Amino acid sequence: RPFFTSSSINQFRGLFIFENNSTSPDYHSIFLRTEPFSLIMLRGLVRRSVSNASKLSFDTSRRSNIRDNWMGGCNKTVQCIHNRRTLSTTSSKAVDLRSDTVTLPSQEMMQCSSDAPVGDDVYGEDPTVLALEEHMASMFGKEKGLYLPTCTMANLLATMAHCNSRASEIILGCTSHMNLWEGGNAATVGGVHSREIKENELDGTMPVGDIRDCWRDDSDDHCAKTELLCLENTQNMLGGIALPPSYIQDMGNLARDELNISLHVDGARIFNAAVAHNVSVGEMCAGADSVSICLSKGLGAPLGSVLVGESEFIRLAKRARKRCGGGMRQAGVVASMGMYAVENNVQRLKDDHDRAKGLAAELKRAGFRLPRNGAVDTNMFYFALPENSLVSTEDFCKEVEQKYSIRLTGGYSKGGKYIRAVTHMHITDECIERSAEAIVKVCLG
Repeated sequence: RPFFTSSSINQFRGLFIFENNSTSPDYHSIFLRTEPFSLIMLRGLVRRSVSNASKLSFDTSRRSNIRDNWMGGCNKTVQCIHNRRTLSTTSSKAVDLRSDTVTLPSQEMMQCSSDAPVGDDVYGEDPTVLALEEHMASMFGKEKGLYLPTCTMANLLATMAHCNSRASEIILGCTSHMNLWEGGNAATVGGVHSREIKENELDGTMPVGDIRDCWRDDSDDHCAKTELLCLENTQNMLGGIALPPSYIQDMGNLARDELNISLHVDGARIFNAAVAHNVSVGEMCAGADSVSICLSKGLGAPLGSVLVGESEFIRLAKRARKRCGGGMRQAGVVASMGMYAVENNVQRLKDDHDRAKGLAAELKRAGFRLPRNGAVDTNMFYFALPENSLVSTEDFCKEVEQKYSIRLTGGYSKGGKYIRAVTHMHITDECIERSAEAIVKVCLG
């Protein structure tokens, strides 16, 4: 293990720059810029010497972790991974299972953004946004699409467009994202009343009889008029349950043919649902009048959602977008990354599903309590600690992160006893193994 002192480094005809990697705080990169005739091959693991800050040590035992990147024939990049620790201490790289929204855009995605032609989308002149809207509408079998910053806004605009008159109301699930986690915006911003129905916790459906009981027309002056039925697919609070296309078709038929209302699907993770049922999103949502699609969850874009539906519906939603401040100018810069995500990151969602199922199975075997007897449809599930856990639910998430760099979110329903785990494109098989071991060790020793 040879040491290179600061003075010997100065003999190299180049410039060294240490740079912290924001996603991996314990990783360092060393960039060596040299002239062509004095290129130097650096091998091994590069780390700062703990014993002497003026020295660099090169550990040749982990050569497989080195990635060489030639830049213009003159620049040399050595990507270094250091300070690998055992499970008994904090790992150098966190495993973030809090949400599938924590992913970072890939280099290819960033390149799409750099190359994207742009214009003013408020004027309808951004070619990249127009292409994404047309592509998404075609995928879902709808007439038009509307690009938006968030799926929360997409759901709000769908509500406002479908309920385009005062004294309107919607029917939705008690545990739906639209009901619980969107700031009550249907009422506070849209002026729309809500009627909630308790979902079946095993399959996510709402009883047809309850939907009929909630429906009201405007023949009675005491009542708001029901205009919209809302479904969520997949269902966040029910552990990622994926409703089948047959159920969405049945609900669409009930809404339009019997109740004379529309059906909206909150499809923040609709691609996960389609992959789980091995169908296209067009087939999945054929029974819906409108669908909101989030591009920044499992698909990995940094932001953006698309709302799809018929032409008049999108016209009304676009008017509502202006009132909500959702118009963006050269939005093709980010819309291009959404297009890349849709074209490249859909089929790999099955890997996320398989890893979530694997982690759930390991925890179930260790005595953790899981809803639906441990069944997992997509990339998320909830679990409760064993009865003989050594830590409380309140302390668990903090301890597993502090000791093992496993990040989870707790405090969900059932008296705050449940903890959510969500897999995504940054989670590997090794992450799942490490997480299962750490979770079990914190709770059971």
